[in-house]
Amino acid sequence: MEFQKDNSFVTGRLKSVGYAVKGAIKLITTEHSIMVQFSLGILITIAGFYFHITATEWLFQTLAIGFVMSIEGLNTAVEKIADFIHPNYHERIGFIKDIAAGAVFFAALTAIIIGLIIYVPLIF
Repeated sequence: MEFQKDNSFVTGRLKSVGYAVKGAIKLITTEHSIMVQFSLGILITIAGFYFHITATEWLFQTLAIGFVMSIEGLNTAVEKIADFIHPNYHERIGFIKDIAAGAVFFAALTAIIIGLIIYVPLIF
């Protein structure tokens, strides 16, 4: 099947959204790290309803969840590309994958801090 660019603005955008949704579904259903992040996002969302967090807190929480899942998705893409290019262990590929995982660490750490700022005062 040959790729053909859709020059129509509306149908081209609709196809792009379709590909994005397909990719999100693939991430959630096939990647364990995303499954964990998605599950935590659902639990934290339930906690937000339970504790009646403010609109501003909802904004930060939603941004944190989206941030972590987005970076996790990019990390997965980097890992898949690296494995495709060089299936066997290679020191430079390992370095690249470690950097991508480090980006996820920073995103997750930021989300944890946001969660603590929101929920510690509500719990204690």
